[in-house]
Amino acid sequence: MKKTFTIIILVVITVTFVGALYYLYQKNQEDPVVYQTEKPSIQTIVKKTVATGSIVPREEVLIKPNISGIIDEIYIKAGDRIKAGDLIAKIRVIPNVGSLQSAKDAVATAKINLDNEKKNFDRQKILFDKDVISANDFDNAEVAFKRAQQSYSSSQQNFEIVRTGTTRGLGSAANTLIRSTIDGMVLDVPVKAGNQVIESNNFNDGTTIATLADVNKMIFEGKVDESEVGKIKESLPLEITVGAIENKTFDAILDFIAPKGVSENGAIQFNIKGTLNKSDTTFIRAGLSANASIILAKVEDALAIKEALVQFDPKTQQPFVEVETGEQQFDRQEIEMGVSDGINVQVLKGVSKDDKIKVWNQVKPVQALSEN
Repeated sequence: MKKTFTIIILVVITVTFVGALYYLYQKNQEDPVVYQTEKPSIQTIVKKTVATGSIVPREEVLIKPNISGIIDEIYIKAGDRIKAGDLIAKIRVIPNVGSLQSAKDAVATAKINLDNEKKNFDRQKILFDKDVISANDFDNAEVAFKRAQQSYSSSQQNFEIVRTGTTRGLGSAANTLIRSTIDGMVLDVPVKAGNQVIESNNFNDGTTIATLADVNKMIFEGKVDESEVGKIKESLPLEITVGAIENKTFDAILDFIAPKGVSENGAIQFNIKGTLNKSDTTFIRAGLSANASIILAKVEDALAIKEALVQFDPKTQQPFVEVETGEQQFDRQEIEMGVSDGINVQVLKGVSKDDKIKVWNQVKPVQALSEN
C-alpha cells in the first residue's frame, strides 16, 4: 500500500516537472516584446471648448403700425435693403363707429360756436366803427372769433383722421403710411395686402408688419454647459463655423455670458453672445446654425508630445515619460506639461526634440504578424 502511494507521488512530481519545463520552453520560443518610440514635435496647440447656436442680427427692429386698419399696399419684400424713411406699407383705416360719431359731433359743436362768434364779431365791429365800444372790447371779440375758427378747423382735421387716418398737411407723418425707422435689410414681411392689423399701444404689442435688421452687425448666439462656463470669460476669441458655408471660419469675440443658467433636458445651459468681425464680406443669412470654438488657450511653436505617451506616478500623480537610452532600454523622465488640446500636450520641461519616447502599446514583430 505504501509502495503504491509512493509511486503515485513520484508520478505527480514527474508530470509537474515536465509541464514546467515545457511551459518555460514555450515562453522562450515567444517573440520578445518590441516597444515603438516617438519623437516630440513642434506644433501649435489650441485648447478650446465648443458651443452650439446660430447667427442672428445684433438688433432686430419690428415695424408696427400706430393705427388699426387693413393693409392696402406693401412696398417691400424680404431681402430688400432699405433706408430709414423708406415707405413700407399703406394702411386703409376702418374707423371705429363710436370715435367717428364723437368726432362728427365735435365738428358740429365747433361750427355752432364759430357761427355765434362770427355774429358777435360782426356786431362788435359795427359798434367799434361808430366809436360806441372801446378798442379793447373789439379786440376781445376778434380773438374769440379767431379761436372759434381754429377750433372748427381742428375738429374737421380730427374728423378726417378718425375717418381716414390722415388729413391735409400731415404729409409723411400720416398714420396710414408706415415707414422704415432704420437702414438695413428686410428679414421678414409676415403680413399681406388685405390683412387686418392692430395698432401698437400700452395694452397691445400690435401687429408686426416687417422685421428689419442691419446684417452688417451679426452676432453668434449660443449656449454652453455648466461644466464649461467656468472655463470661459468675456473677450475670449471665437472661431465660428457655419454649417451652410463650407470651408469657412469667421472670427468673433465673446462679449456676453449670461449670469443665470436655464435648465434644458436636465442640464443647466448658459447663453453666450459673440460679435462677428465683419471685415469678411461673406454674406451670412440670419438664423443659420453655427458652432463656436471658444479658444481658452493657444501656444505656437510649442514642443509637444501625444498625451497617450504620458504616464502618471500612482503615488505622487506626477507626469513622466520613458526615454530610450539604448536598444529597447528606457529610463523614466519626469516632465512638466503646459497647454493640452486633448490629443497633444505641450512639454515645458523634461524632454528635448531629439528624445525618443516609449509607446506603451506592445506590438509583435512584423514577421510574426504576417505569419498569423
